[in-house]
Amino acid sequence: MLIASWNVNSIRARIDHVRTWLATRNPDVLLLQELKATEFPLELFSELGYSSAAVTQKAYNGVAVLSRHPIEVVCSTLIGDDTDSHARFLEVMIRDIRIANIYLPNGNPVGSENFLYKLGWMDRLQQQLQRWLQSEIPTLVGGDFNVIPEDIDCHKPASWAHDALFQPEARTRYRSWLAMGYVDAFRFLHPGEGGCFTFWDYFRKSFEHNRGIRIDHLLLSPSLAKKTGELRGRQSTTSVGKAVRSYAYPSSPTRVTVLRSNSARCLGPSTCSQPAIRSIALHIPLPIAVWSPS
Repeated sequence: MLIASWNVNSIRARIDHVRTWLATRNPDVLLLQELKATEFPLELFSELGYSSAAVTQKAYNGVAVLSRHPIEVVCSTLIGDDTDSHARFLEVMIRDIRIANIYLPNGNPVGSENFLYKLGWMDRLQQQLQRWLQSEIPTLVGGDFNVIPEDIDCHKPASWAHDALFQPEARTRYRSWLAMGYVDAFRFLHPGEGGCFTFWDYFRKSFEHNRGIRIDHLLLSPSLAKKTGELRGRQSTTSVGKAVRSYAYPSSPTRVTVLRSNSARCLGPSTCSQPAIRSIALHIPLPIAVWSPS
C-alpha cells in the first residue's frame, strides 16, 4: 500500500496538480491538508478511481483522504473540545489500518491566543495518541504538523528561533509522542540526514537554494513500526524529485514522506538535496518502506 501526504494550500488552485500526480503515481492513499474550500470535489477524484472523505471549512483549514480502497470514517473531530470548529482532523480505517490525517495549528505569533490554541490542540492529540496505543489496530498519523522537531530539520535554525514552529513547547510535545512509542517514519529510516525538507518560503529563492524546514510527518504506532524488522541499507540511483514544487502555482509545501508496503524502496522526502539517496529494504510481515515521489 502506497500512502502519501500533501499540504495543497487550496484544493481549487491545485486540483489539476493533484489529479496529474494521482494519474502518474497511482498511490493507494493520499492525505490532503489545507483545502481552503467549503466543498470538496469528490466526483473529480472518483473519475480516477478514488473514494474520498473530507472535513471542510470555508476559506481555511480542511483535510481529506483519497483511497483506492473502501474508506470507513471513524471520527472527524479531535477529542477534548466540543467548541472547536476548525476542520483539522479526520480518522479513517483503510484495509485494517487506522489512518489519521491532521493539519496541526500554525500557532503564530508566539505568545498569542493562536499559540495557546496550538499547544492545547497538541495536548488533545496526545490524549488521542494514548487511546490509540491501547488498541491493537496499526495506526498511522500523517499530515502537516507545523513542528520542526530538531535543528537538523531546518536549514538555518536561527532564522526560526522566534517562530511558533520551532518553540520548545511544541517540540517537547512532539518528542513526547516519540517517547510514547510512535515512530517518525522518515527520521527512523534516515537518522542524522540533513537537507531534507517539506516546506520552503516563496521568497528569496528558498526553494532554489533548498532553504527549507521539515514540518510534514508520518508517525507510526508501535504496533505498526515493530513490523519493520531488520533494516538493510543499499544505494539507489533514483533521483529525489522536486517536480511538484516546480509546478506553476505550487503550494509552498511539496509532497512529503510516502509510506509503501510490499516494497523495498526508501527515498525519503522529495526535498532531499542529494541527487541520489540511500534506499532501505525492510523485512516484515506487511512490508513497509518510506520514499518520495519524483
